[in-house]
Amino acid sequence: MSSTTAAPNNGLAGKLGAWLMIIATVVLAFVICVELINILFYDPWSDEKFLFKLSGSLSGVEIGPLTYLMFGSLAVALMMGLPLAFVTGGLGVMFIYLVGDAMMLNIVPGRIFPLMANPDIAAIPLFIFMASMLERAGLIEEMFSVVYKWMGGISGGLAAATIVASTILAAMVGVIGAAVVTMGIIALPAMLKRHYDHKIAIGSIMAGGTLGILIPPSILAILYAVVAQQSVGELYLGSLLPGLLLSGLYLTYVLVRSWINPKLGPPIPPEDRISLKEKVKLLGNLIAPLALVGLVLGLLFGGIATPVEAAGIGSFGAIIVAMMHKKFSIAGLREASVTTAKASAMVLWIMFGASVFVGFYILQGGQQFVTDAILGTGMSAYGILFLLMVLLVVLGMFLDWVGILLLAVPIFIPIVKALEFPGLFGFPPVAGDDVVLWFGVLYLVNMQMSFLSPPFGYALFYIRGVCPPEISMGTIFKSSLVFLAIQAFGLFMCVLIPGIVTWLPGLVYG
Repeated sequence: MSSTTAAPNNGLAGKLGAWLMIIATVVLAFVICVELINILFYDPWSDEKFLFKLSGSLSGVEIGPLTYLMFGSLAVALMMGLPLAFVTGGLGVMFIYLVGDAMMLNIVPGRIFPLMANPDIAAIPLFIFMASMLERAGLIEEMFSVVYKWMGGISGGLAAATIVASTILAAMVGVIGAAVVTMGIIALPAMLKRHYDHKIAIGSIMAGGTLGILIPPSILAILYAVVAQQSVGELYLGSLLPGLLLSGLYLTYVLVRSWINPKLGPPIPPEDRISLKEKVKLLGNLIAPLALVGLVLGLLFGGIATPVEAAGIGSFGAIIVAMMHKKFSIAGLREASVTTAKASAMVLWIMFGASVFVGFYILQGGQQFVTDAILGTGMSAYGILFLLMVLLVVLGMFLDWVGILLLAVPIFIPIVKALEFPGLFGFPPVAGDDVVLWFGVLYLVNMQMSFLSPPFGYALFYIRGVCPPEISMGTIFKSSLVFLAIQAFGLFMCVLIPGIVTWLPGLVYG
């Protein structure tokens, strides 16, 4: 009965949405035609106009109402399903035209060209290519197979192997969707075959797969360093220990739960296990990819190579590793290149669009408006930090991670710089020079939480695409909650003990 009534309702909603889009397109086309007539046939600097003139029509609007107009329009456009890159850029240009004049359109090239000229941005496609080549060479399956055979004999061993493999994978990939989907395809069938608890199986894949946000070479860390004008090497070092801390917390939870109740994660039968000699022999399959990752990160951390140079070496090394494993082909190279082009274009278009949108908002006084509003609440520095973290989690439920970075971080960083963090419960304070680096790692941990946050966390839908039909979306939501709590605890530890973030950068860079 319900299925017969649902179809007409869905059809009606689809027709209504289509008609709304048609009407909106016609209205927009009419407005553009009127504006073109004004520009071509009437003096743009006089009051003479054809029907109406929108240029500068919002010039008298205060920053408070303008904030609601800009971000309200952004929310409506995103809820309509329009792509973030074109929404932010389009709205940015539209509000520049409505609030300012033709000269103000210089903001567009003024915001985009510095990003295009930033050398660190070139590391993004190179790291994506490195990940794509390693994935197509079948090294991820080999890596999971090795870890699986080493740890499968203990209770919860497959889930623990998934987390360990994901941690290693994070150091190879740095792209979240690829890690979650790949581990879901490889590890989930193995765990379901051994009758693992669905929540532990799915949760370990999602939590482990999102470690690429934190563990170098994270793409998001490069973008944060560009926006916040931080050293990529320092940020990578600062995020390394928190990433390993979270990985260790996931492992502890899975192994303790399975030790208390072995039915949640049964070990593989004795007849399927292999000897220690065979296990040691299997490690040979990991020597080449791990050596490549060690080389890339060693060059970065040692200050021997810039991020772009290290990424270039990693990309070339990925091709060599694929050849060593006899998995290199021209078709695979082409597929990796196409994947790199698509992913890089997505990231860069979002960067350009969001940069124009936020740049105009800051120019109109939006930065000072938000800073005064938040600092005017009278909360302590840690209260304001908690508020910013909550806002990031909420944004993470609805927005792409690159969009959040470029929309929120430029506004949040001056607020954090204006605060002093004297330490909690007698723990050491955060030095003024380390605040932006410390906040950057907190932001990265927060973004990892956003990937697992119901109802719209990206990892929830990545894993849905590879789950068998009998696993419901409700089960996937429930499986994320415990790991979300673990992530929140890890975030709290980084706030409570800033040295988790700042110790390694201080040790290496002084």
